[in-house]
Amino acid sequence: MSIVIREVASPRDLRAFLRFPFSLYAGNPYWVPPLLFDERNTLDRKKNPAFDHCTAAYWLAERDGKVVGRIAGIINHEYVKVWDRNAARFGWFDLIDDDEVASALLGTVEAWARARGMTELVGPLGFSDMDREGMLVEGFGELSTMGTLYNYPYYPAHMERLGYVKDVDWLEYNITVPSAIPEKALRVAAMATERKGLHIVPARKAKDLLPYAHQIFEIINDTYRGLYGFVPLTEREINYYVKMYFPNISPHYTKLLVDKEGRLAAFVIAMPSLSRALQKARGHLLPFGVVHLLRAMKRPRTIDLYLGAVRRDLQGKGADAFLITALAASCIEKGIVSAESNVELEDNKLVQAHWKNFERRQHKRRRCYKRSLV
Repeated sequence: MSIVIREVASPRDLRAFLRFPFSLYAGNPYWVPPLLFDERNTLDRKKNPAFDHCTAAYWLAERDGKVVGRIAGIINHEYVKVWDRNAARFGWFDLIDDDEVASALLGTVEAWARARGMTELVGPLGFSDMDREGMLVEGFGELSTMGTLYNYPYYPAHMERLGYVKDVDWLEYNITVPSAIPEKALRVAAMATERKGLHIVPARKAKDLLPYAHQIFEIINDTYRGLYGFVPLTEREINYYVKMYFPNISPHYTKLLVDKEGRLAAFVIAMPSLSRALQKARGHLLPFGVVHLLRAMKRPRTIDLYLGAVRRDLQGKGADAFLITALAASCIEKGIVSAESNVELEDNKLVQAHWKNFERRQHKRRRCYKRSLV
């Protein structure tokens, strides 16, 4: 029977949209499920402030009444304006290995985007840089993380068959925590301390870091300009993310660097890996998901790196080395054996240089595809 594409139009449809990957990846040891309430909030037009400047629609693909795929179409109007690029986005793209399903899903978003004046389709991307992005093209046998997407090897094959080509790639590294801090890293960190009067904010609880939350996003908005697809976050988006993430931040693996005036100079935010705990939680905090997550927070062996930036006036002056050295010291103290870098643009040599003094393995690559709609 042929494929039926149906737009998500009810709470029941949305539940089917959110639940489909759980059946698609059932038994896969590398897929890390999201928390369903988090996904629901992201897609909710009333809750996600990105909808202040985004338009979106979601679709299900069905065969014989059974869901066999899903996709979202997004137009970030601020992105269109900032980058002067009439490009719509696709995201939340999952499907069985079937040419007809892939063609129908992507064709639906292409037609939707074209009808709204868009001349390109790119993805997978979310509403903003805070959402998961990039299709896995290498590293299918590696455990995913809470902050990244996972997909089967057949996904890229469908993209290329339908005429999509690479727009940009991200790399991911697994970094081994050393038994001691490399001497060179210690010297660079010491120089930054002496010359610039920089020091790490002492923090025992998440609330100790909260006063710096808005400064973190100010630095992000400034230093991430020019990075692929980035659009500065609005005040409403910043407040949304502060409220969502900062109560659960891990002070032991979050390092904030301030200057002698007490202004935030640089930061790195990492968390204990929750990948295995999320697999056990199966998308739910209750009744037992929260127990798995709390256990993972208390006895981690791996951490995931999520966000980091250095104020422009301090870039290339040792602040980044200071941060990485401080984080490595905390990892050694707590018995952490490795860290996942999460996504780094392949041409961002400054970020990749952070790992030059550490044993590391580039183990994943993910891609944003593009296709002209003209």
